[in-house]
Amino acid sequence: MSKTAAVVLGFLSFILFANISRAQLIPSGNVYVGVSESDSVDVVNRYTFRGWAASAEDMPFPRYSFFGAVVDTSGYYRKGIQQYDLLLGPRVSHNYGKWRPFVHLLGGFQRETSDGVTHYIVAEDVGGGVDRKFHLLFLHNFSWRLQFDYVHTRLLSANQNEYRGSAGLVWRF
Repeated sequence: MSKTAAVVLGFLSFILFANISRAQLIPSGNVYVGVSESDSVDVVNRYTFRGWAASAEDMPFPRYSFFGAVVDTSGYYRKGIQQYDLLLGPRVSHNYGKWRPFVHLLGGFQRETSDGVTHYIVAEDVGGGVDRKFHLLFLHNFSWRLQFDYVHTRLLSANQNEYRGSAGLVWRF
């Protein structure tokens, strides 16, 4: 078989089976990237962090479009301290025209490095927010997001409570 025939056959296969292969991809969801600020309070200290937040949401059940599964990551920084989170869990949302309020309950791990010492901590996150759809020139399927979270961690016998706010851009697919 010549190279030209192989290319034509591959192209035709791609076009003919596009709908079948589409079913194997994530059916719907969104990806979020934004800036974030955190106010952290432990037993005796209060710290303010600045950083980034990102998440990916999959709507695994087309029949229940209000339910999503979320992977949420973030990084927060302050002089001498770095904090990274990886959280997973369910999100419940509903569309009201251009608005989409949501709430989520996430669990996972936090990696905190302070003065060269690294700790891996179990973290729980309860939060929510709202997405606002917009259309601007070539930007379709985008939204602005405002999100607020309460994150609780426990290291040894010390509790740490964090209040976070973030804002950014959401791409819906």
